[in-house]
Amino acid sequence: MLYINILVILTNLFFSMDHRSEEVSQWRGPQRNGIYNEKGLQKSWPANGPEMLWSFEGLGAGHGNVGVSQDKVFVLGMPDSIGVLYAFDYHGKLLWKKKYGLEWHENYTGPRTTPTIVDERVYFESGQGTVFCYNGNTGNKIWSVDLMKKFDAANITWGMAESVLIEGDLLYCTPGGKDNNIVALNRYNGETVWTSPGNSQPSAYCSPIFVKHNNTSLIVTMTAESIIGVDALTGQFYWQVTQFQTNKIHANSPVNSNGMIYCSSDNAKTNAGLVALKLSDDGKSVTTKWRNENYKNLMGGIILTDGYIYGSVYRKNLWCCIDATNGQIMYSSDKFNNGNIIMADNLFYCYSEKGEMALVSANSTNFDVINKFQIPLGSDQHWSHPVIYEGNIYVRHGNALMVYDLKDKNS
Repeated sequence: MLYINILVILTNLFFSMDHRSEEVSQWRGPQRNGIYNEKGLQKSWPANGPEMLWSFEGLGAGHGNVGVSQDKVFVLGMPDSIGVLYAFDYHGKLLWKKKYGLEWHENYTGPRTTPTIVDERVYFESGQGTVFCYNGNTGNKIWSVDLMKKFDAANITWGMAESVLIEGDLLYCTPGGKDNNIVALNRYNGETVWTSPGNSQPSAYCSPIFVKHNNTSLIVTMTAESIIGVDALTGQFYWQVTQFQTNKIHANSPVNSNGMIYCSSDNAKTNAGLVALKLSDDGKSVTTKWRNENYKNLMGGIILTDGYIYGSVYRKNLWCCIDATNGQIMYSSDKFNNGNIIMADNLFYCYSEKGEMALVSANSTNFDVINKFQIPLGSDQHWSHPVIYEGNIYVRHGNALMVYDLKDKNS
């Protein structure tokens, strides 16, 4: 049953204003699409890669990358079974660390989330399903909400993995409860603004996105077997599209562009792979424009730019370029091992599951690896998506964080 708090009345006003005046650091960049608005970056690297500015070993297990504020870098780790929030300055000095509670320690251990930073507040969700808000200056906890208990939800096989979404005064997350499927919290105090039954499926592993489409504000995400859209102001459930993955792992965030939603998952017999959905004029329904079940990307992310989609194929050393208008694969390249992808200053940064970082120039006809180097530190899987900020790239590999200088000194 839809539960609406009186604060929704205020949100209608809030969403009509420009509420992006504050700087927001979040999962996969400013628009959650893997594209970073950086300029003046190197167009090629030395043989051993760009200069490493600093590193830190000892974070403990974890798969999320950094959140950044004006003067600090935040990252999560798990040295034993307890999660720790670390704060560094931009020279790599550890300013403080705070234990926040039990973390995911059953399989592929450690926190999965990338902190979201707004106004020097640090927001994140643990693998155990608790959302936290910390003061980024003092390291003091402001509030926390146990999603599993409060919203009668159950954790999923590999632990909660979403990076919480903040839009204006609201924090969005997906407990995956039968009656409380998607929820909106007041980001200042953690109080419930609304809950939505959505489609009552368990949570998946992806992070939601905010879509402003004509006069409608939407939250779009994936649950265990679907892509869904709900009203961002009220939680009203609008639409769903079946999306299967054998293990119900949907780890890629949807990508939005001009009323088109693109979602990518891995293997299943039907209704899988990469799909393009067209929003109706009011955003309250969708039609499937095309589906490519041969392109299977589990968690590496995709980049949509200049009418083409770029990304790797899960567990195959292939990178593909796909026509966004019809889903046709333009080519597959085996020049680099599969992994995740981000983009900045018209070039791609590909981080393979074998631990190599590559600088790539790609278009609709060619995939060119300009340079690559081996990530030297860290432990366990190379799954964390890099972050680019102020000319530096942050690479997290398990217990290690490495920061490289990408700035072109001649520009």
